[in-house]
Amino acid sequence: MSTAADQLVAPAALTNGQQSVVVATSNGQKEPKEPQQQIENIKSTSPKPGAMPSLKLNKMPSASSKEKRVYKIVLTGGPCGGKTTGQSRLCTFFENLGWKVFRVPETATVLLSGGVKFSDLTEKEAYKFQENLIRTMVQIENTYFELGNSSTRNCLIICDRGVMDASAYISKDKWEKMMAGNKWNSVEMRDNRYNQILHLVSAANGAEEFYSTEDHACRSEGVDLARELDYKSAAAWVGHPYFDVIDNSTNFETKMNRMIESVCQKLGIDIGDRLQATSRKLKYLIAVLPPDSAFPPFQDFDVVHHYLQSAGPKVQARLRKRGQKNHWSYIHTQRRPNVHGQARIEVKTQLTHRDYMNLLAQRDDAHFTIYKKRRCFLINNQYFQLDIYKEPGHPRCKGLVLLETYSSLTGDALKNCMPKFLNIVKEVTGDPDYSMFNLSLKEDWSTTKKFCRTATHGKQDQNESPPQPPQQYNPYYENSD
Repeated sequence: MSTAADQLVAPAALTNGQQSVVVATSNGQKEPKEPQQQIENIKSTSPKPGAMPSLKLNKMPSASSKEKRVYKIVLTGGPCGGKTTGQSRLCTFFENLGWKVFRVPETATVLLSGGVKFSDLTEKEAYKFQENLIRTMVQIENTYFELGNSSTRNCLIICDRGVMDASAYISKDKWEKMMAGNKWNSVEMRDNRYNQILHLVSAANGAEEFYSTEDHACRSEGVDLARELDYKSAAAWVGHPYFDVIDNSTNFETKMNRMIESVCQKLGIDIGDRLQATSRKLKYLIAVLPPDSAFPPFQDFDVVHHYLQSAGPKVQARLRKRGQKNHWSYIHTQRRPNVHGQARIEVKTQLTHRDYMNLLAQRDDAHFTIYKKRRCFLINNQYFQLDIYKEPGHPRCKGLVLLETYSSLTGDALKNCMPKFLNIVKEVTGDPDYSMFNLSLKEDWSTTKKFCRTATHGKQDQNESPPQPPQQYNPYYENSD
Protein backbone atom coordinates (compact mmCIF):
# COMPACT_ATOMS: atom_id res chain seq x y z
CA MET A 1 0.00 0.00 0.00
CA SER A 2 1.47 3.31 -0.97
CA THR A 3 2.16 6.01 1.60
CA ALA A 4 1.48 9.72 1.35
CA ALA A 5 5.17 10.25 0.70
CA ASP A 6 4.96 8.01 -2.37
CA GLN A 7 2.06 10.04 -3.75
CA LEU A 8 3.76 13.43 -3.74
CA VAL A 9 3.72 14.93 -7.20
CA ALA A 10 4.82 18.21 -8.69
CA PRO A 11 2.72 20.67 -10.64
CA ALA A 12 1.49 19.62 -14.03
CA ALA A 13 1.47 21.50 -17.32
CA LEU A 14 5.13 22.39 -17.46
CA THR A 15 6.95 22.03 -20.73
CA ASN A 16 5.11 19.72 -23.16
CA GLY A 17 2.35 19.23 -20.61
CA GLN A 18 4.44 16.74 -18.65
CA GLN A 19 4.71 16.51 -14.89
CA SER A 20 7.98 17.36 -13.25
CA VAL A 21 9.17 16.76 -9.72
CA VAL A 22 10.81 19.87 -8.34
CA VAL A 23 13.14 18.99 -5.48
CA ALA A 24 15.00 22.27 -5.20
CA THR A 25 15.16 25.76 -6.55
CA SER A 26 17.80 27.66 -8.39
CA ASN A 27 16.12 31.03 -8.09
CA GLY A 28 16.86 33.96 -5.83
CA GLN A 29 17.77 36.22 -8.74
CA LYS A 30 16.15 39.59 -9.14
CA GLU A 31 12.75 39.60 -10.75
CA PRO A 32 13.17 40.75 -14.37
CA LYS A 33 11.16 43.69 -15.61
CA GLU A 34 10.18 41.74 -18.71
CA PRO A 35 9.50 38.18 -17.48
CA GLN A 36 8.37 36.77 -20.81
CA GLN A 37 11.61 37.83 -22.41
CA GLN A 38 13.46 36.35 -19.44
CA ILE A 39 11.80 32.99 -20.07
CA GLU A 40 13.14 32.92 -23.61
CA ASN A 41 16.64 33.97 -22.65
CA ILE A 42 17.46 32.22 -19.37
CA LYS A 43 21.06 31.06 -19.47
CA SER A 44 23.23 29.37 -16.90
CA THR A 45 26.13 31.36 -15.51
CA SER A 46 29.46 30.27 -14.10
CA PRO A 47 31.04 31.81 -11.01
CA LYS A 48 33.97 34.12 -11.53
CA PRO A 49 37.39 32.78 -10.55
CA GLY A 50 37.92 33.20 -6.81
CA ALA A 51 34.25 34.00 -6.17
CA MET A 52 32.32 32.45 -3.33
CA PRO A 53 30.68 29.11 -4.19
CA SER A 54 27.13 29.65 -5.38
CA LEU A 55 24.43 29.48 -2.74
CA LYS A 56 21.97 28.20 -5.31
CA LEU A 57 20.27 24.92 -4.68
CA ASN A 58 20.69 22.16 -7.17
CA LYS A 59 18.89 22.14 -10.51
CA MET A 60 15.51 20.54 -11.04
CA PRO A 61 15.55 17.09 -12.53
CA SER A 62 13.95 16.70 -15.92
CA ALA A 63 10.45 15.36 -16.36
CA SER A 64 11.91 11.95 -17.09
CA SER A 65 13.74 11.75 -13.75
CA LYS A 66 12.51 9.22 -11.23
CA GLU A 67 10.02 10.86 -8.93
CA LYS A 68 11.56 11.37 -5.48
CA ARG A 69 12.01 13.96 -2.74
CA VAL A 70 15.15 15.73 -1.56
CA TYR A 71 14.25 17.63 1.61
CA LYS A 72 16.78 19.92 3.28
CA ILE A 73 16.30 20.97 6.88
CA VAL A 74 18.35 22.98 9.35
CA LEU A 75 18.50 22.13 13.05
CA THR A 76 19.45 25.27 14.92
CA GLY A 77 19.10 26.68 18.43
CA GLY A 78 21.09 27.73 21.46
CA PRO A 79 23.43 25.48 23.45
CA CYS A 80 21.97 22.28 24.94
CA GLY A 81 18.77 22.37 22.91
CA GLY A 82 18.81 18.76 21.69
CA LYS A 83 20.25 19.18 18.20
CA THR A 84 22.56 16.15 18.43
CA THR A 85 19.80 13.89 19.74
CA GLY A 86 17.37 15.42 17.25
CA GLN A 87 19.63 14.49 14.34
CA SER A 88 19.83 10.91 15.55
CA ARG A 89 16.06 10.62 16.08
CA LEU A 90 15.25 12.08 12.66
CA CYS A 91 17.81 9.82 11.03
CA THR A 92 16.36 6.67 12.61
CA PHE A 93 12.74 7.65 11.92
CA PHE A 94 13.23 8.43 8.22
CA GLU A 95 15.56 5.50 7.57
CA ASN A 96 12.78 3.28 8.93
CA LEU A 97 10.49 4.85 6.30
CA GLY A 98 12.98 3.83 3.59
CA TRP A 99 14.56 7.26 3.11
CA LYS A 100 18.26 7.92 2.64
CA VAL A 101 19.45 10.36 5.34
CA PHE A 102 22.57 12.54 5.25
CA ARG A 103 23.77 14.49 8.29
CA VAL A 104 25.83 17.60 7.54
CA PRO A 105 28.29 18.29 10.40
CA GLU A 106 28.36 21.69 12.12
CA THR A 107 31.05 23.70 10.36
CA ALA A 108 31.75 25.93 13.37
CA THR A 109 32.54 22.90 15.55
CA VAL A 110 34.88 21.51 12.90
CA LEU A 111 36.82 24.79 12.72
CA LEU A 112 36.76 25.64 16.43
CA SER A 113 37.97 22.16 17.38
CA GLY A 114 41.17 22.98 15.49
CA GLY A 115 42.33 25.36 18.20
CA VAL A 116 40.53 28.58 17.19
CA LYS A 117 39.41 30.78 20.10
CA PHE A 118 37.31 33.86 19.41
CA SER A 119 38.81 35.60 22.42
CA ASP A 120 42.24 35.38 20.77
CA LEU A 121 41.12 36.87 17.44
CA THR A 122 41.38 40.51 16.50
CA GLU A 123 38.26 42.25 15.21
CA LYS A 124 39.50 41.89 11.63
CA GLU A 125 40.39 38.22 12.13
CA ALA A 126 36.99 37.45 13.66
CA TYR A 127 35.22 39.07 10.71
CA LYS A 128 37.29 37.11 8.19
CA PHE A 129 36.79 33.89 10.17
CA GLN A 130 33.02 34.24 9.99
CA GLU A 131 33.17 34.98 6.26
CA ASN A 132 35.33 31.91 5.60
CA LEU A 133 33.13 29.81 7.88
CA ILE A 134 30.13 30.55 5.65
CA ARG A 135 32.09 29.72 2.51
CA THR A 136 33.27 26.45 4.03
CA MET A 137 29.74 25.61 5.18
CA VAL A 138 28.37 26.17 1.69
CA GLN A 139 30.96 23.83 0.16
CA ILE A 140 30.28 21.10 2.73
CA GLU A 141 26.51 21.41 2.33
CA ASN A 142 26.69 21.40 -1.45
CA THR A 143 28.60 18.10 -1.31
CA TYR A 144 25.71 16.49 0.57
CA PHE A 145 23.09 18.23 -1.62
CA GLU A 146 24.69 16.72 -4.72
CA LEU A 147 24.65 13.28 -3.11
CA GLY A 148 20.98 13.78 -2.29
CA ASN A 149 20.13 14.71 -5.86
CA SER A 150 21.94 11.67 -7.25
CA SER A 151 20.32 9.26 -4.78
CA THR A 152 17.66 6.96 -6.19
CA ARG A 153 15.66 7.12 -2.95
CA ASN A 154 13.81 9.87 -1.15
CA CYS A 155 16.47 11.77 0.73
CA LEU A 156 16.48 13.84 3.94
CA ILE A 157 19.46 16.13 4.47
CA ILE A 158 19.90 17.40 8.03
CA CYS A 159 22.15 20.44 8.42
CA ASP A 160 23.58 21.10 11.90
CA ARG A 161 23.03 24.87 11.71
CA GLY A 162 22.86 26.78 8.43
CA VAL A 163 24.41 29.82 6.77
CA MET A 164 22.20 32.37 8.56
CA ASP A 165 23.39 31.20 11.99
CA ALA A 166 26.64 33.08 11.46
CA SER A 167 24.73 36.37 11.70
CA ALA A 168 24.01 35.64 15.39
CA TYR A 169 27.68 36.03 16.25
CA ILE A 170 28.52 39.38 14.65
CA SER A 171 26.93 42.82 14.73
CA LYS A 172 24.17 43.79 12.32
CA ASP A 173 26.40 46.38 10.61
CA LYS A 174 29.17 43.85 10.00
CA TRP A 175 26.69 41.26 8.75
CA GLU A 176 25.21 43.70 6.25
CA LYS A 177 28.73 44.69 5.15
CA MET A 178 29.61 41.02 4.65
CA MET A 179 26.38 40.41 2.71
CA ALA A 180 27.01 43.39 0.44
CA GLY A 181 30.68 42.57 -0.07
CA ASN A 182 29.91 39.03 -1.20
CA LYS A 183 26.73 39.94 -3.10
CA TRP A 184 24.66 37.63 -0.92
CA ASN A 185 20.96 38.17 -0.26
CA SER A 186 18.73 36.83 2.49
CA VAL A 187 16.09 35.32 0.19
CA GLU A 188 18.67 33.05 -1.42
CA MET A 189 20.63 32.25 1.74
CA ARG A 190 17.70 31.83 4.09
CA ASP A 191 14.52 31.04 2.12
CA ASN A 192 15.61 29.20 -1.03
CA ARG A 193 18.52 27.15 0.25
CA TYR A 194 16.64 25.09 2.83
CA ASN A 195 13.11 23.64 2.88
CA GLN A 196 12.51 23.94 6.63
CA ILE A 197 14.15 25.40 9.73
CA LEU A 198 13.71 23.78 13.16
CA HIS A 199 14.83 25.87 16.14
CA LEU A 200 15.32 23.67 19.21
CA VAL A 201 15.14 26.04 22.17
CA SER A 202 18.06 25.79 24.59
CA ALA A 203 17.47 24.06 27.93
CA ALA A 204 18.70 27.36 29.40
CA ASN A 205 15.31 28.77 28.43
CA GLY A 206 12.55 26.84 30.15
CA ALA A 207 14.43 23.70 31.28
CA GLU A 208 17.30 25.23 33.25
CA GLU A 209 17.72 22.23 35.55
CA PHE A 210 18.80 20.18 32.51
CA TYR A 211 21.27 22.70 31.10
CA SER A 212 24.82 21.38 30.97
CA THR A 213 28.07 22.06 29.12
CA GLU A 214 29.86 18.87 30.19
CA ASP A 215 29.18 16.78 27.08
CA HIS A 216 30.34 19.26 24.45
CA ALA A 217 34.02 20.05 23.99
CA CYS A 218 33.32 23.42 22.29
CA ARG A 219 30.59 24.56 24.69
CA SER A 220 31.37 26.79 27.69
CA GLU A 221 28.41 29.19 27.87
CA GLY A 222 26.66 29.95 31.14
CA VAL A 223 22.87 29.98 31.37
CA ASP A 224 22.48 33.73 30.71
CA LEU A 225 24.76 33.68 27.67
CA ALA A 226 23.07 30.52 26.40
CA ARG A 227 19.67 32.27 26.55
CA GLU A 228 21.07 35.23 24.61
CA LEU A 229 22.61 33.00 21.95
CA ASP A 230 19.38 31.02 21.70
CA TYR A 231 17.40 34.18 20.96
CA LYS A 232 19.97 35.43 18.43
CA SER A 233 20.06 32.13 16.56
CA ALA A 234 16.25 32.15 16.33
CA ALA A 235 16.19 35.79 15.18
CA ALA A 236 18.65 34.92 12.40
CA TRP A 237 16.00 32.74 10.74
CA VAL A 238 12.96 34.94 11.22
CA GLY A 239 11.39 35.30 7.79
CA HIS A 240 11.89 31.76 6.52
CA PRO A 241 8.49 30.56 5.25
CA TYR A 242 8.71 27.25 7.15
CA PHE A 243 10.31 28.07 10.49
CA ASP A 244 9.27 25.98 13.51
CA VAL A 245 10.24 26.71 17.12
CA ILE A 246 10.35 23.56 19.28
CA ASP A 247 10.28 24.87 22.85
CA ASN A 248 10.63 23.25 26.28
CA SER A 249 6.94 23.30 27.20
CA THR A 250 6.95 19.48 27.28
CA ASN A 251 9.39 16.82 28.46
CA PHE A 252 12.38 16.06 26.25
CA GLU A 253 10.96 12.90 24.71
CA THR A 254 7.82 14.74 23.61
CA LYS A 255 9.99 17.61 22.35
CA MET A 256 11.76 15.18 20.01
CA ASN A 257 8.43 13.76 18.83
CA ARG A 258 7.13 17.28 18.12
CA MET A 259 10.22 17.93 16.02
CA ILE A 260 9.72 14.76 13.94
CA GLU A 261 6.01 15.48 13.64
CA SER A 262 6.73 18.97 12.29
CA VAL A 263 8.94 17.60 9.50
CA CYS A 264 6.38 14.93 8.58
CA GLN A 265 3.59 17.51 8.41
CA LYS A 266 5.55 19.75 6.06
CA LEU A 267 6.39 16.78 3.84
CA GLY A 268 2.78 15.58 3.78
CA ILE A 269 3.66 12.21 5.29
CA ASP A 270 0.78 10.56 7.12
CA ILE A 271 2.21 9.17 10.37
CA GLY A 272 -1.13 8.17 11.86
CA ASP A 273 -0.83 7.75 15.62
CA ARG A 274 2.88 6.99 15.56
CA LEU A 275 3.49 10.39 17.14
CA GLN A 276 1.08 12.28 19.32
CA ALA A 277 -0.38 15.26 17.42
CA THR A 278 0.40 18.45 19.32
CA SER A 279 0.82 21.58 17.29
CA ARG A 280 -2.13 23.21 15.55
CA LYS A 281 -2.51 26.28 13.39
CA LEU A 282 -4.19 29.29 14.95
CA LYS A 283 -5.52 32.39 13.20
CA TYR A 284 -6.63 35.69 14.76
CA LEU A 285 -8.29 38.85 13.46
CA ILE A 286 -6.36 42.03 14.36
CA ALA A 287 -8.22 45.32 14.80
CA VAL A 288 -5.56 47.74 13.59
CA LEU A 289 -1.90 47.60 12.66
CA PRO A 290 0.25 49.25 15.37
CA PRO A 291 3.33 51.36 14.51
CA ASP A 292 6.54 49.55 13.60
CA SER A 293 8.14 50.71 16.86
CA ALA A 294 5.73 48.48 18.81
CA PHE A 295 7.11 45.31 17.22
CA PRO A 296 10.15 43.25 18.22
CA PRO A 297 12.75 42.80 15.43
CA PHE A 298 10.86 41.67 12.32
CA GLN A 299 11.20 40.82 8.64
CA ASP A 300 8.75 42.14 6.04
CA PHE A 301 7.97 40.38 2.76
CA ASP A 302 5.87 41.12 -0.28
CA VAL A 303 3.61 38.12 -0.97
CA VAL A 304 1.46 37.42 -4.04
CA HIS A 305 -0.98 34.48 -4.28
CA HIS A 306 -2.64 33.15 -7.45
CA TYR A 307 -5.26 30.39 -7.36
CA LEU A 308 -5.02 28.00 -10.31
CA GLN A 309 -7.55 25.95 -12.23
CA SER A 310 -7.68 22.55 -10.56
CA ALA A 311 -8.00 19.03 -11.89
CA GLY A 312 -11.10 18.27 -9.82
CA PRO A 313 -13.68 19.84 -7.52
CA LYS A 314 -11.87 18.71 -4.38
CA VAL A 315 -8.37 19.67 -5.48
CA GLN A 316 -6.97 23.13 -4.77
CA ALA A 317 -3.84 24.57 -6.37
CA ARG A 318 -2.18 27.93 -5.93
CA LEU A 319 1.07 29.78 -6.53
CA ARG A 320 2.90 31.98 -4.08
CA LYS A 321 5.57 34.56 -4.85
CA ARG A 322 7.38 35.85 -1.77
CA GLY A 323 10.29 38.25 -1.65
CA GLN A 324 12.35 41.09 -0.25
CA LYS A 325 14.14 43.86 -2.14
CA ASN A 326 13.13 42.36 -5.49
CA HIS A 327 14.56 38.90 -4.70
CA TRP A 328 11.91 36.19 -4.90
CA SER A 329 11.11 32.62 -3.99
CA TYR A 330 8.27 30.67 -5.63
CA ILE A 331 6.06 27.90 -4.23
CA HIS A 332 3.37 25.74 -5.80
CA THR A 333 0.87 24.27 -3.33
CA GLN A 334 -1.55 21.50 -4.17
CA ARG A 335 -4.11 20.21 -1.66
CA ARG A 336 -5.78 16.91 -2.35
CA PRO A 337 -8.59 15.08 -0.51
CA ASN A 338 -8.20 11.99 1.65
CA VAL A 339 -6.71 9.05 -0.25
CA HIS A 340 -7.06 5.47 1.02
CA GLY A 341 -8.09 6.76 4.44
CA GLN A 342 -5.00 8.94 4.88
CA ALA A 343 -5.12 12.49 6.14
CA ARG A 344 -5.61 15.27 3.59
CA ILE A 345 -2.38 15.84 1.69
CA GLU A 346 -0.87 19.26 1.02
CA VAL A 347 2.20 19.24 -1.23
CA LYS A 348 4.46 22.29 -1.46
CA THR A 349 7.00 22.45 -4.27
CA GLN A 350 9.71 25.03 -4.81
CA LEU A 351 9.75 26.43 -8.35
CA THR A 352 12.14 28.25 -10.61
CA HIS A 353 11.00 31.57 -12.04
CA ARG A 354 10.55 29.92 -15.45
CA ASP A 355 8.09 27.31 -14.12
CA TYR A 356 6.29 29.91 -12.04
CA MET A 357 5.64 31.98 -15.17
CA ASN A 358 4.48 28.89 -17.08
CA LEU A 359 2.04 27.92 -14.33
CA LEU A 360 0.58 31.43 -14.23
CA ALA A 361 -1.16 30.56 -17.49
CA GLN A 362 -3.44 28.32 -15.41
CA ARG A 363 -4.76 31.17 -13.23
CA ASP A 364 -8.38 30.76 -12.17
CA ASP A 365 -10.30 33.85 -13.28
CA ALA A 366 -12.89 33.23 -10.56
CA HIS A 367 -10.36 34.50 -8.00
CA PHE A 368 -8.66 37.82 -7.40
CA THR A 369 -4.91 37.82 -7.06
CA ILE A 370 -4.12 38.26 -3.35
CA TYR A 371 -1.49 40.84 -2.40
CA LYS A 372 -0.10 41.00 1.14
CA LYS A 373 2.66 42.39 3.24
CA ARG A 374 3.78 39.59 5.55
CA ARG A 375 5.53 40.53 8.79
CA CYS A 376 7.40 37.73 10.59
CA PHE A 377 8.58 38.05 14.17
CA LEU A 378 9.50 36.03 17.22
CA ILE A 379 8.26 36.74 20.73
CA ASN A 380 8.05 34.56 23.87
CA ASN A 381 9.65 31.68 21.92
CA GLN A 382 6.66 31.76 19.58
CA TYR A 383 6.93 32.43 15.83
CA PHE A 384 4.22 34.66 14.31
CA GLN A 385 3.20 35.76 10.81
CA LEU A 386 1.11 38.89 10.39
CA ASP A 387 -0.62 39.14 7.01
CA ILE A 388 -1.58 42.68 6.00
CA TYR A 389 -3.84 42.57 2.94
CA LYS A 390 -3.12 45.15 0.23
CA GLU A 391 -4.91 46.52 -2.80
CA PRO A 392 -5.91 45.70 -5.47
CA GLY A 393 -8.35 43.09 -4.22
CA HIS A 394 -11.95 42.55 -3.22
CA PRO A 395 -13.41 45.25 -0.91
CA ARG A 396 -13.91 42.55 1.73
CA CYS A 397 -10.11 42.43 2.12
CA LYS A 398 -9.63 46.18 2.64
CA GLY A 399 -7.82 46.83 5.93
CA LEU A 400 -7.77 43.13 6.80
CA VAL A 401 -4.96 42.04 9.15
CA LEU A 402 -4.64 38.40 10.24
CA LEU A 403 -2.17 36.89 12.73
CA GLU A 404 -1.11 33.26 12.36
CA THR A 405 0.98 30.91 14.48
CA TYR A 406 1.39 27.22 15.25
CA SER A 407 1.25 26.15 18.89
CA SER A 408 0.61 23.17 21.13
CA LEU A 409 -0.27 25.49 24.03
CA THR A 410 -3.79 26.04 25.32
CA GLY A 411 -5.60 28.23 27.84
CA ASP A 412 -3.59 30.72 29.88
CA ALA A 413 -0.27 29.36 28.58
CA LEU A 414 -1.31 30.26 25.03
CA LYS A 415 -2.75 33.61 26.10
CA ASN A 416 0.48 34.58 27.88
CA CYS A 417 2.63 33.98 24.79
CA MET A 418 0.48 36.10 22.46
CA PRO A 419 1.79 39.56 21.43
CA LYS A 420 0.45 42.06 23.97
CA PHE A 421 0.96 45.01 21.61
CA LEU A 422 -1.62 43.67 19.12
CA ASN A 423 -5.35 44.30 19.55
CA ILE A 424 -6.77 40.83 18.89
CA VAL A 425 -10.47 41.04 18.01
CA LYS A 426 -11.18 37.31 18.01
CA GLU A 427 -9.87 33.92 17.02
CA VAL A 428 -10.93 32.98 13.48
CA THR A 429 -9.28 29.54 13.21
CA GLY A 430 -11.38 27.49 10.79
CA ASP A 431 -13.81 30.36 10.09
CA PRO A 432 -14.66 30.19 6.35
CA ASP A 433 -15.10 33.98 6.28
CA TYR A 434 -11.34 34.30 6.76
CA SER A 435 -10.24 31.53 4.41
CA MET A 436 -7.91 32.96 1.76
CA PHE A 437 -9.73 30.85 -0.83
CA ASN A 438 -13.03 32.55 0.00
CA LEU A 439 -11.50 36.01 0.45
CA SER A 440 -10.14 35.84 -3.11
CA LEU A 441 -13.47 34.93 -4.77
CA LYS A 442 -14.68 37.57 -7.24
CA GLU A 443 -18.36 36.67 -6.91
CA ASP A 444 -20.50 37.73 -3.99
CA TRP A 445 -20.54 35.15 -1.22
CA SER A 446 -24.34 35.19 -0.99
CA THR A 447 -24.78 34.12 -4.61
CA THR A 448 -21.66 32.13 -5.56
CA LYS A 449 -21.65 28.34 -5.51
CA LYS A 450 -17.90 28.32 -4.99
CA PHE A 451 -17.88 29.59 -1.42
CA CYS A 452 -16.14 26.96 0.68
CA ARG A 453 -17.96 26.17 3.92
CA THR A 454 -15.83 23.12 4.67
CA ALA A 455 -12.25 22.11 4.24
CA THR A 456 -12.69 20.63 0.78
CA HIS A 457 -12.67 23.88 -1.20
CA GLY A 458 -14.80 22.25 -3.85
CA LYS A 459 -17.76 23.31 -5.96
CA GLN A 460 -21.09 22.22 -4.59
CA ASP A 461 -23.80 20.44 -6.45
CA GLN A 462 -26.85 22.60 -7.10
CA ASN A 463 -29.13 20.09 -5.36
CA GLU A 464 -26.84 19.74 -2.37
CA SER A 465 -27.60 21.63 0.81
CA PRO A 466 -24.62 23.68 2.05
CA PRO A 467 -22.41 21.54 4.32
CA GLN A 468 -21.77 22.68 7.86
CA PRO A 469 -18.33 23.57 9.21
CA PRO A 470 -16.44 20.53 10.47
CA GLN A 471 -16.99 19.65 14.12
CA GLN A 472 -13.25 19.45 14.74
CA TYR A 473 -10.96 21.81 12.89
CA ASN A 474 -7.87 20.38 11.27
CA PRO A 475 -5.11 23.06 11.30
CA TYR A 476 -3.80 21.96 7.91
CA TYR A 477 -7.10 22.41 6.06
CA GLU A 478 -6.30 26.04 5.29
CA ASN A 479 -2.67 27.11 5.04
CA SER A 480 -1.94 30.53 3.60
CA ASP A 481 1.73 29.71 2.87
